[in-house]
Amino acid sequence: MNIHLENVNTDSNSGPNSFGRKLIKYVQRAGHTFDSNLAADVVLAFIESNKERHPAPLVQRLDGIYFNTSQNYKVQNYNIRKTYEKSSGVIFQSNFNRDLIFDFFGPHDNYAIIHNGADIEEIEGVDPIQLPDKFLEMWCCASFWRPHKRLDENIRYFLEHSPETACLVIAGIAPARVNHPRIFYIGEVSQEHLYSLYKSSKYCLHLAWLDHCPNVVVDARACGCKIICSFAGGTKEIAGPEAVVVGEDEWDFEPVRLYEPPEMDFSRKVKNEWDIDYNMETVAERYYQFLSTLIE
Repeated sequence: MNIHLENVNTDSNSGPNSFGRKLIKYVQRAGHTFDSNLAADVVLAFIESNKERHPAPLVQRLDGIYFNTSQNYKVQNYNIRKTYEKSSGVIFQSNFNRDLIFDFFGPHDNYAIIHNGADIEEIEGVDPIQLPDKFLEMWCCASFWRPHKRLDENIRYFLEHSPETACLVIAGIAPARVNHPRIFYIGEVSQEHLYSLYKSSKYCLHLAWLDHCPNVVVDARACGCKIICSFAGGTKEIAGPEAVVVGEDEWDFEPVRLYEPPEMDFSRKVKNEWDIDYNMETVAERYYQFLSTLIE
């Protein structure tokens, strides 16, 4: 099977594009190709397609849509919806993702739910980093820090729940920094550095509001971290049964001011029932099995 990819930049470290690199690696290993110079058996578009016509059946991979009332979300969703309506198949990142998009765009009659996966092979080849002096335990968090990612709540949870012998290492560009002797900021780092950070950490905090299927959580869990996340959104689906899930009110899929998330009540703990396979090899197999159903 030869797959044409659309709207994928393998030089980018954003969530969809970093996943794209992993997908290419493992789908190729199974004997399939991504050669734009050969005829396509299927076209896989990440998020949206900007082409009117396609040389083969179109499959859309969706990692979310816009619903922030502080932005013109209807205009932002226009081409995503257009792609959705003309696609022969759709791949959703999570059950939350499917339910949201069904509510906004209507049901699609041919879809698969395939969560993101971790490159176990690459992770196994990375060594953990050393703990900072004076600390016996490390916690971590990493993101492109927009308001709904809740960096402040991650820090508050750490300070309220961690022992004095633990430190928190924050990766990504933080909009503001808290001056605290147990909190360290490392800025943007490579994927390999993130794996090293996760491997050294006991907990990975990801209290983002209404997130879909964050690669950070999949990778951190694969590195051995226990995940601390919000009940709201799709993160709990990939966090594992051992995760600490903080309860929040169910969202009714009405558009919201996404960058003004509610304050969390950390006493609201919820048992996590989700336990999915996060191995990228298995994820890739599910991708090419679904794509192959569209080839005549």
